[in-house]
Amino acid sequence: MPTKPGQLKTFPKPPRKGNFFTLLSVVFLIAFVVWAFLTPVTTPKEVPISEVLSLVEEGVVKKVEVEGTTLSLTLASGEKVISRQEPGVSFLETLTRAGINTQNIAEGITVKEGFPWAELLVNFLPAILVIFLFFFIFRQARGGMSDILSFGRSRAELFMRGKKPRVTFDDAAGVDEAKQELREVVDFLKNPGKYRALGARIPKGVLLVGPAGTGKTLLARAVAGEANVSFFSMSGSEFMEMLVGVGAARVRDLFDQAKRSAPAIIFIDEIETIGRQRGLGISGGHEEREQTLNQILTEMDGFTPSDNVIVLAATNRPDLLDPALTRPGRFDRCIVLDLPDIEGRCEIFKIHMRGKPFAKDLDIEKLARRTVGFSGADIENMLNEAAILTAREGKKAIEMSDLEEAATKVKLGPEKKRLQSEEERKITAYHEAGHALVASQLPHMDPVHRVSIVSRGLALGFTEIPPTTDRYHQTGTQLLEMIASLLGGRAAEELKFKEFTVGAANDIEQATLLTRRMVTEFGMSELGPIFLEQGEKAWLWKQLGESYGYSEEMAAKIDAEVKRIIDECYQKAKATLTKNKKKLDRVAKRLTEKETLEAEEFAKLVG
Repeated sequence: MPTKPGQLKTFPKPPRKGNFFTLLSVVFLIAFVVWAFLTPVTTPKEVPISEVLSLVEEGVVKKVEVEGTTLSLTLASGEKVISRQEPGVSFLETLTRAGINTQNIAEGITVKEGFPWAELLVNFLPAILVIFLFFFIFRQARGGMSDILSFGRSRAELFMRGKKPRVTFDDAAGVDEAKQELREVVDFLKNPGKYRALGARIPKGVLLVGPAGTGKTLLARAVAGEANVSFFSMSGSEFMEMLVGVGAARVRDLFDQAKRSAPAIIFIDEIETIGRQRGLGISGGHEEREQTLNQILTEMDGFTPSDNVIVLAATNRPDLLDPALTRPGRFDRCIVLDLPDIEGRCEIFKIHMRGKPFAKDLDIEKLARRTVGFSGADIENMLNEAAILTAREGKKAIEMSDLEEAATKVKLGPEKKRLQSEEERKITAYHEAGHALVASQLPHMDPVHRVSIVSRGLALGFTEIPPTTDRYHQTGTQLLEMIASLLGGRAAEELKFKEFTVGAANDIEQATLLTRRMVTEFGMSELGPIFLEQGEKAWLWKQLGESYGYSEEMAAKIDAEVKRIIDECYQKAKATLTKNKKKLDRVAKRLTEKETLEAEEFAKLVG
């Protein structure tokens, strides 16, 4: 079929031949084996020719069938026997020589003439099946060899230019600054002469950095869609295989394909899987991964200004990448994608709300304020869960209550109706009431959005305190109040039951990790503004049993400072609950009755 201008000619994969024949042969082989083992063997008794003559003379032979040298006798009793006679001599002549009258055979002698097909089939069929089995094994082995020889070919997914529908910048929202940076890449792919006339060099590689779900892959496809060029998409892990050297071969093949299809974009997702810093491993690194990385570096150095190929890569761990990969001339432009702000979330909601029926009183801005910290993928998942919930309940339009439930499900998991005793429900109610009450009494904490003792995920209950605004700075006071709120559940247990439960384990873990970061990273302790962690290298040296970056004396001071801060926050939470004990009892009692309290009802209970 002729191709249109500007469209790549693609060749469909050849269909796999012989699948039906192979399946039919295997079924036939299995059926024959089953028949051979299950069919009972009923071979007639074989007697010598002398005994046959005696039986005929006695008159007990009813019928004789002659087929070649084989004699089949049917006796008067119904029993069948067989015998063999001399070749070249007829059975009738044998009876005459012995002086036996043929009239002794009641139904006479029958002579069969013809080729013994059945006998040949039974004798030679096992040999034929064995030959076929060897042929089948040889054919499969040859196919495996061809697969091995094709390991070095690129497995990249190709999106042809000119193919509809295509992704554009209109399909991405909440990343306006990143889109502006990428418009230069699009303009270069469309009009490369404009930049070359001024001596400008467009970056060979563009690195997209951001948390999971912020739209890195979507933006890469949007660049290809806006520029209307070929788009080769491949994950970093797809370069690695069981054979040494396959990753480097696939890199060469991928870049060769892109150059032949220029202008084109190569997109490598999760590039940190092959682009990690070399020499950081305990045993010196992974040889195959380093060969693949070296080949990528070599290929990017081999680009010329006339190649019109740009490499896009995505990662959420830029700290792990090798410096040779991010130096000027390779991935020398880094575009950071943050979680969307309130305006970005509004635009994302509008994109993913297309084609879904919503209630008329739906407030998108309220939804955007409710979903602080949600990525684009979280919002898409939330709307999908809301649509599923609406369909399950038989409603025609998605309402605000469905979206609230979907947002909670995305973050905490679905509801679980676990059977709990009244005592356990009471403990859970006081635990969650402790979290919520401490948070409500501290001046710098966000308002409590929902308190529930309904189990979700691994938790028996939860307290939702989502941020009300996009916050990029947090003070030390806010962090200390957050730690006190995390320890409010444990404080409520001690205050009410004079006992501790294992339900506070996750709260204690989060509080300890946050406190340690305040001491070692943020400089918010009496140790002063000093950075005491070394990221990935600290983890490596700890695995080797050695400290890195500070002495054992400093490590002891860090532990003491962490304990001091947690003790102070716990005492603060305990004092807050002691001062408001009646409110604690009121909230816990209401939770045991209703299970879930929304923001308005909780605010009325605590005044």
